[in-house]
Amino acid sequence: MNDLLQLAPGLTGYGTCRITTIARLLTLAFLLLFSYSPSWSQEQHAHHEHPDMSTSTQCPTSEEFLSWKRESEGNHHLVGLSVVLSGLFILVQGVMTKKSLALRYVWPTCFLLSGLFVLVYSDTELWPFGPKPWIDGTITNPEVIQHKVFALLLLGVGLVELQRARERLNSMWAAWVFPLLAVAGSILLLFHSHNAGMRGPNHMAVHARIQAEHYSYAVIGIGIGLTKGLAGVNSRWQSFFSRLWPSLMILLGVLLLRYVE
Repeated sequence: MNDLLQLAPGLTGYGTCRITTIARLLTLAFLLLFSYSPSWSQEQHAHHEHPDMSTSTQCPTSEEFLSWKRESEGNHHLVGLSVVLSGLFILVQGVMTKKSLALRYVWPTCFLLSGLFVLVYSDTELWPFGPKPWIDGTITNPEVIQHKVFALLLLGVGLVELQRARERLNSMWAAWVFPLLAVAGSILLLFHSHNAGMRGPNHMAVHARIQAEHYSYAVIGIGIGLTKGLAGVNSRWQSFFSRLWPSLMILLGVLLLRYVE
């Protein structure tokens, strides 16, 4: 927690003291949400007492499924909130940055915090929260590998866009990092495994629902990538695409907030 709180003061080099205030508020909001997430409450203890459901040969109990379900849903909801906030700030930054330039750093910071969250907390059976070694538990589980790849994509977008907001990265290729990573991540989502939820009651119905949710995320994600790229191309539609891609981000975030296992 102390390491996360130190992120905000580090932003003071990027501009005025308002940057620090906004970053601290964002970090505090995420920390509060983490604290009240089901995966950080009494369910956390139960989750660590059973083997990894994605690799275990034993049939998980109903309590184990409930613990896993709440943690997975909580993770999706937190990321969804971040995506919604990012889209909203992007839509208003054209007007609001005239009053405070610090606002242009907000949505890249949301991506960075989301990436850190997914990287560290998406699989709590791994060290330091669970018994499994971090490296071995990652490379032996395709689902965990995909989670870490998604985290790296979020971090990559956040870092590049933060540098662009600071006007430290003005190369043409930098403008295409977000669109390309958004499309790549969306395509990867089509192949995202979700093994643990496939062993419970009504597992076929659960599988169909989760698969449909992932498909909807992938379609919207591809749309975000394409419209973000087109928003950087000079055309009569540029203004339309500039508003469409953050609107699609808000839609994606809302769907993630409604995610159910």
